[in-house]
Amino acid sequence: MTSSCDVLILGGGIVGAACAMECALAGMKVIVVEADVVGGGATAAGMGHIVVMDDSPEQLALTQYSQQLWNQIAAELPDDVEYEKTGTIWVAANEEEMLEVNRKHALYSQCGLPLRILDAGELAHEEPNLRPGLAGGLLVEDDAVVYPPCAALYFLQRAMQAGARLISQTALQASQGEVVLKSGETLTAPRIVNALGASAAAITPDLPIRPRKGHLAITGRAPGFVRHQLVELGYIRSAGSGTADSVAFNVQPRKTGQLLIGSSRQYDANHPGIDHAILQQMLRQTLLYMPSVQPLTVLRTWTGFRAATADKLPLIGPHPQDTSLYLATGHEGLGITTSLATAKILRHIFTGSSIDIPIEPYLPSRLISTRSEVQYV
Repeated sequence: MTSSCDVLILGGGIVGAACAMECALAGMKVIVVEADVVGGGATAAGMGHIVVMDDSPEQLALTQYSQQLWNQIAAELPDDVEYEKTGTIWVAANEEEMLEVNRKHALYSQCGLPLRILDAGELAHEEPNLRPGLAGGLLVEDDAVVYPPCAALYFLQRAMQAGARLISQTALQASQGEVVLKSGETLTAPRIVNALGASAAAITPDLPIRPRKGHLAITGRAPGFVRHQLVELGYIRSAGSGTADSVAFNVQPRKTGQLLIGSSRQYDANHPGIDHAILQQMLRQTLLYMPSVQPLTVLRTWTGFRAATADKLPLIGPHPQDTSLYLATGHEGLGITTSLATAKILRHIFTGSSIDIPIEPYLPSRLISTRSEVQYV
């Protein structure tokens, strides 16, 4: 049996769901293939932080554009998405890190982002449960948090209202306009989008992405204990570390009153089970910045796998070796933030619709050769 459509999207995480929504709203016939629950995988495992990041000018452009898109749809999001503009405080432990606060402030100010520098007293006022002696921080006011699985489900529901179909199956192969499912069914489409995150290479071999494991923990209810997303400036070193395992203080307030605690990063850790040594390091880092969190009970811990690229930018657009295949993967820890921008880029590629950022920095051709071999950088 063969089913055909205009766009066939592999993966029902938040990136795939956002792509389905944009394509369906543009009038295209869309099929989404998802083997598990919509919004599962890395989407369900993530923190749901809508954050502007500036590891590179290209990352800054993509995350700021994405944040603007989230702001535009915030009013229409259902309550279970739990969108809340908490802001992010980048916490500086010492005067050296305050230099980084000043650098980020100057850069973000040029981009028109609402933000302010906090001295030690202002930081303590904003977040009294942080330990004394911290130097200050940077409050980025438009950053937000969401509950990612429900956001993905909402995007897919919007897509289905516009005519998209969901097929609950596993895709085994995808190339040259054809997808073979585990059931034996064949689907055809002129555009196939691989939005399978860290599993994308199972369908598209030799993609220049690597899975990067992360741990999270959630506490019992403590309403008002934390008001903003709190991230140590050391997180930047953690996120940018090459092959070394790393942890960083990263705490998010949930609308339930709970605290979501991160974060860790590991390459070459392919088992989904909890690494108790890494988890303990992560919790100790949390206690270092917020000792008063200790009485709270950790109710659950889990892991997920981010799809990482060497240049920390996603792969969005056509695969250089297959004219029917498009990629929407490699977002690492920014898939929630950049899901909407990814979808806008693909819609632009498919339809010529307007877009507010250049797309060239995110095209897969920067890392994938047009020849048969893949170039790693």
